[in-house]
Amino acid sequence: MAYSIMLDAGHGGRDPGAVYNGRQEKDDTLRLALAVGEILQNRGIDVEYTRTTDVYETPYEKAMEANQAGVDLFISIHRNSFPRDNEVSGVESLVYDLSGLKYQIAEAINEELATIGFVDLGVKARPNLVVLKRTKMPAVLVEAGFINSDTDNMLFDQNFDDIALAIAEGILDTLQRNGLIEGSADTSGSVNGSGNSGMTGGNAGGQYENNEFENAVVHDYRVQVGAFRNRTYAERLRGELLEQDFPAYIEDSDGYLRVQVGGYDTLEEAADMERRLKRAGYSTVIVS
Repeated sequence: MAYSIMLDAGHGGRDPGAVYNGRQEKDDTLRLALAVGEILQNRGIDVEYTRTTDVYETPYEKAMEANQAGVDLFISIHRNSFPRDNEVSGVESLVYDLSGLKYQIAEAINEELATIGFVDLGVKARPNLVVLKRTKMPAVLVEAGFINSDTDNMLFDQNFDDIALAIAEGILDTLQRNGLIEGSADTSGSVNGSGNSGMTGGNAGGQYENNEFENAVVHDYRVQVGAFRNRTYAERLRGELLEQDFPAYIEDSDGYLRVQVGGYDTLEEAADMERRLKRAGYSTVIVS
């Protein structure tokens, strides 16, 4: 059997992802996922997709889809965003932890993309991202440049085919080095071993059982996910967030029950959490 990879085009349908000057993340990710998939298929890889059209699935549904398909590797493609336009640019990849095949693939993809002109922002561990935590196979989330960076968008548009090839080559070269596919990555897709190699994308960790953050010290920045007058609705949303290991709590002020996540000293840290929540399908706003 051929080595199998599921490609996930981030967002879709009612969830546009990050938006900048009318440009929607969901469109860029779908186009790129399909292009990467075509290259991988031409190299003998068995490719599946979470979506091939503009439809919405939750991150949890995508993870379960990959698990049910029994694929060897999961690659999720996104565009990044920053609170202030044209301030940050570059590519980064996210993994459950900095070990194993997934980490090697993430590093290789970043290195390949850097040859095109992107700044390499490195590989970061994000153990609470659903598509990295709930998948049973090695999983990598690729942030292919910042959508609100004119520099990155120019690179994306002018070098699109090279970007797709870079991502594919980063994957294929790593699989070959690990003996998971045979021969030259240009000609062979044969399998020498299991894609899992004893490594998993993530493990279900302990979950927050109580509203332990409700009386915590309030830091400068928090990410608000909802505001309610009815406690039942607020508790329901908080519970849903905690199930996904988001550190959610309820702030009771001004007659509203505000469901918020985290407490951060810097805007950048809050923005990072906001991006994670948006990828999980939530509408958010940073408050201070």
